[in-house]
Amino acid sequence: MVNLLQLATDISNLWAKYSSMYLAGIGKTLSLAIIGTLIGCIIGFTCGILQTIPCAKTDSLPKRFFLGLIRVVLRIYVEVFRGTPMILQAVFIYFGLPYFTNNQMKFSSIWAVSILVVSINTGAYMAESVRGGILSVDPGQTEGAKAIGMTHFQTMLSVVLPQALRNIMPQIGNNFIINIKDTSVMFIIGFTEFFATHRAVAGATFKYFPSATVEMIGYLSMTLIASFLLRWMEKKMDGSDSYELVQADVLTPTAGTYRNPKKPEDMLERNLEQERGK
Repeated sequence: MVNLLQLATDISNLWAKYSSMYLAGIGKTLSLAIIGTLIGCIIGFTCGILQTIPCAKTDSLPKRFFLGLIRVVLRIYVEVFRGTPMILQAVFIYFGLPYFTNNQMKFSSIWAVSILVVSINTGAYMAESVRGGILSVDPGQTEGAKAIGMTHFQTMLSVVLPQALRNIMPQIGNNFIINIKDTSVMFIIGFTEFFATHRAVAGATFKYFPSATVEMIGYLSMTLIASFLLRWMEKKMDGSDSYELVQADVLTPTAGTYRNPKKPEDMLERNLEQERGK
């Protein structure tokens, strides 16, 4: 109990003194995770669409060659960035450019490098998710779209991707939550996000465990809120759970539509004229 009280006191003191630093770190972490996930989704959707372009033996040789080359390049990209840790990717990209150019070229912005690393890493995972989401759509949807004259691009944009997006929405949310946590590795290249703030505070106060507890609470809060918002979005995309049977078809004429369009007084006048004629 004494230790818990001491921990609570240390956390309270750290927050009172360094709350602005912690909040700034949280802001940078969320910004990097959101931007990286959005750009990664764009990369993933682009790669997924390119991998699913139909290619038959009857197609021209240049088309088959370029599609084959694109698929090989995309496969290498996906396997490399899914098979290596993000922290090593950051080191390789940030320090590799000056190494191979004899320090003639360097990244001028840590933000740019961090966004680049998170984006291409997310894109590699999203590429396979999007490809799977596209293949999960009923082939009849694509055949029907092509039957009415839609191009492959139009079919993807208007028919397949909206359905694939709903199928892979949980994976997009999962990648976003992973990015919230994995941005912590960017401290290796000097990006001062939430975890780097903890290292700075712990180094200044020697309160490593209390500061780590603040970090745990912060990361847990961010991921729980993100999970709640993503599930809310999924429910919105699902639509209403209650369905009502249509009792009347608006396209079907209602009863009485086929009655004589003339008014009763017109009919009476016509009958009188007929009798006079007799």
